[in-house]
Amino acid sequence: MFRTLRNAEYAELMILFFIQASAMGAWFVPLGTILDAHGLHSLKPYAYGSSAVAAFISPLIFGAMADRHAPPALVLRGLALATAVMLAVIATAINFGWNHWLLLGLIQIFYLFYSPTFSISTALVFARLRDAKKEFGPIRAMATIGWMAGAILVSLLGFDRSALAGYVGVVIWLTVAGFTFWLPKLEMPAASEKLSWHERLGLDALSLLKKREIRVVFLTTTLFNIPLSGFYPYAPAHLHDLGFTHTSAWVTLGQSTEIISMFALGWLLLKYRMKWIFLAGLGFGVARFAISALDTKSALLLGITLHGASFVLVFITAQIFLDQNIDPAWRSRAQALMTLMNGGIGNLIGYLGVGWWFDACSHSSRTHWSWFWGGLATLVSGVLVYFLIAYREKNNLARPEPLQSVTVLPR
Repeated sequence: MFRTLRNAEYAELMILFFIQASAMGAWFVPLGTILDAHGLHSLKPYAYGSSAVAAFISPLIFGAMADRHAPPALVLRGLALATAVMLAVIATAINFGWNHWLLLGLIQIFYLFYSPTFSISTALVFARLRDAKKEFGPIRAMATIGWMAGAILVSLLGFDRSALAGYVGVVIWLTVAGFTFWLPKLEMPAASEKLSWHERLGLDALSLLKKREIRVVFLTTTLFNIPLSGFYPYAPAHLHDLGFTHTSAWVTLGQSTEIISMFALGWLLLKYRMKWIFLAGLGFGVARFAISALDTKSALLLGITLHGASFVLVFITAQIFLDQNIDPAWRSRAQALMTLMNGGIGNLIGYLGVGWWFDACSHSSRTHWSWFWGGLATLVSGVLVYFLIAYREKNNLARPEPLQSVTVLPR
């Protein structure tokens, strides 16, 4: 018998995604303008790139821990506390002008704790859903709303260019840690008595890439993440150049179509094959950058707005695709592997490569935004062509039966 998710439990998952994404948005969105305001523009590519370096290391390790050794909620609690502490130290370092290399080191440590948090939350949510295609979209939409809330809160407080935004994030991360006490514990699968270091580090998740369709989806999202890495570091800067204030709030326009797409995703997945949903997302990605290349206020705002639809139709569809095609015992490691490839390989190449491209498009204290966004649109077009050629969807690819019910232990 499949257990129907109680309304209270469903609400818990929504609240978890909301407050966690609020904490993430309150710092990640304004980070670029904060660094600019404190004379740290040269550190921007490396500060964002630190998240990519961390994604190579910690998600698989903590994902394996959540699959085999400790309840996901407990792992998330420890990571949230460590993230809050490191964010407080970073905000203090920026405010008091600590050494640039020390600051970069602190940011790297922060991302080691930060990087696995959302993949663990995502695995925790998937474990408690009966039908991910129908139920995940509305829950994931709460993360988008939370991200918007965190960014808007920073703007309302006037912290778009202030390290005080970091302390806002600290308070919310502590709230995330506290909320994990309300989450029920999931029964852990029986672990092998002897685990190799390969398994303890979660590297056995790489075996998932042996299946062609899964490998193509992983590679597509990773390649797509490279040009997408230019959005949060440089969209606020472009807004500022065009005369906008409260840039963190304006960037949340992208989340408006993200929310709409989240709620529509269940219907889309039932009506259309996943291949066409992926292609639509990649097409929106091309349009998003090409329109921004027009370098006008209205064009940039429209491009930012299209960001949300593109993100959902590619990345969230990929998460659901993955959950439908892997053994539930691998759930945390599979989501962690996606974090490694997207947030690690994709972001590292993206932040450093897009940072180089931004410098190449900037001359005499002026940025040629048409060149910058036009180049990213070209890259996304290449990803679209790759996916169209490489992906071969099969009718029986997804598991035909719903996920097995999950035993929930008493709190």
